[in-house]
Amino acid sequence: MLFGRWLPAVTQTSFVRKSVLGVAGLAFVGGAVAGPSVAAHAVPEHAGTPVAASVTVDKGDKGDHKGDRKGGEPSRDRLVPHGVQGGQSRIDISDEQADNVKAIVKATKKAGLDERAAVIAVGTSLQESKLENLGHLGARNDHDSQGLFQQRPSSGWGTVEQITDPEYATTAFLKGLRQVDGWQELPLTVAAQKVQVSAYPDAYAKWEDQAADLVADAWTTS
Repeated sequence: MLFGRWLPAVTQTSFVRKSVLGVAGLAFVGGAVAGPSVAAHAVPEHAGTPVAASVTVDKGDKGDHKGDRKGGEPSRDRLVPHGVQGGQSRIDISDEQADNVKAIVKATKKAGLDERAAVIAVGTSLQESKLENLGHLGARNDHDSQGLFQQRPSSGWGTVEQITDPEYATTAFLKGLRQVDGWQELPLTVAAQKVQVSAYPDAYAKWEDQAADLVADAWTTS
């Protein structure tokens, strides 16, 4: 059944995957990514085969913070520069999930990226795992997807230990994001989809408002 849900993603996104992977310098072979780095997968509810991501941290793209509010909290126009798209969803956040938000924000800063990148990462994780650092879910698992971003060891994202480490997983996701031309100017769901290549490309949009609030709260404390 999971395989049946995965096939549409392969069919519908083959052109996008080929074009993005071509930029990344990876080989597209038989519907899978071949190469030492990259490609993940969405969780059971929306399977897909994401774009690649090397985990080497690159410094740069920091941007200024002229739009920050007094006290260092990012302004709304930095967090959501294009406004939210469609209806928005929210979930209650546990202490563990809040810690994962802080880990994502901290890894984003360490990678030299700004608040917008953190919002995209948090929004993606909200859709993929509800900000839970998931291990293998057995019969309910979508292939071997695990962690905050449902990355797949078999697709080159890293070992199970690595992709279930929030800092490593976030850094890998952000590396994939940086390979997307003009990601800073894209709506969240478009930027996330170019990395994750989900069978449900619009699913990320509904988390943008909560992701922005979570990043705003965590930015100055992470």
